[in-house]
Amino acid sequence: MALDLDAASNIAGVLTEALPYIQRFTGKTIVVKYGGSAMTDETLKNSFARDIVLMKLVGMHPIVVHGGGPQIGSLLDKLGIKTDFVDGMRVTDSATMDVVEMVLGGLVNKSIVSLLNKNGGKAIGLTGKDGDFIRARKLKMSRQTPEMQEPEIIDIGHVGEVESINPEVIEMITQSNFIPVIAPIGTGDDGASYNINADLVAGKLAQLLQAEKLVLLTNIAGVQDKAGKVLTGLSTREVDDLIANGTIHGGMLPKIRCALDAVNSGVKSAQIIDGRVPHAVLLEIFTNKGIGTQISNRLETTT
Repeated sequence: MALDLDAASNIAGVLTEALPYIQRFTGKTIVVKYGGSAMTDETLKNSFARDIVLMKLVGMHPIVVHGGGPQIGSLLDKLGIKTDFVDGMRVTDSATMDVVEMVLGGLVNKSIVSLLNKNGGKAIGLTGKDGDFIRARKLKMSRQTPEMQEPEIIDIGHVGEVESINPEVIEMITQSNFIPVIAPIGTGDDGASYNINADLVAGKLAQLLQAEKLVLLTNIAGVQDKAGKVLTGLSTREVDDLIANGTIHGGMLPKIRCALDAVNSGVKSAQIIDGRVPHAVLLEIFTNKGIGTQISNRLETTT
């Protein structure tokens, strides 16, 4: 079979471009929040799995934190359990929490583990309840309207926020050459289970481990200016300005604040990338331009 010199040259170019990043990130921890279309499209699922396995094979320490909102909603519908939302947060009573644990800690978590193993990795799934890994506290929400003298306290049930994370559990897994796959369920002081936003868990974990990168997969191309152009190489100060002038608003704010908190707490950089792009994680980490928005405490033009 004749050698296709153009194809060979392209492959050599890709490897040459990736080499400095492989050298730079060998031995480094990279926390990846996995969600959106990347979790539901079969082609994207397999490309994500290969990305994570390759990262591990070249000496990085990827840690996957996943969501599962659509899968939870689907099973609740099948079981006839009604769901209400308050400011985008699912009201989670005991029956709903049972479904959340079943879906996040069982169905979704184990399917990701199997996917990584099928693609040549060695993955282990866990929830925050394993080894008392994630301690949670009940999330308190309030709402106030002009006619109220004091804010109304809203009880949304078993929805929590991270109180603390035990690093021993994750360090044991990564040092044993396994890939951790984490479902964002924590345990409160009362022994109850709490559903926690996966972005928040990923961000807190990245902070605790002083990760090299926090990568958040989304269903958008990245942070965009008012003209719709994707912005990258942003400093934390620039992001604060974009929030202040209303460029960043609405549903993007919680994800951006998660990224800002991580970078301001010692994580080298945070990436918000388009999970609808095949091999999005590798393209962001191993190429000069990347494919999303990078936030750091210094101005950069490359990943």
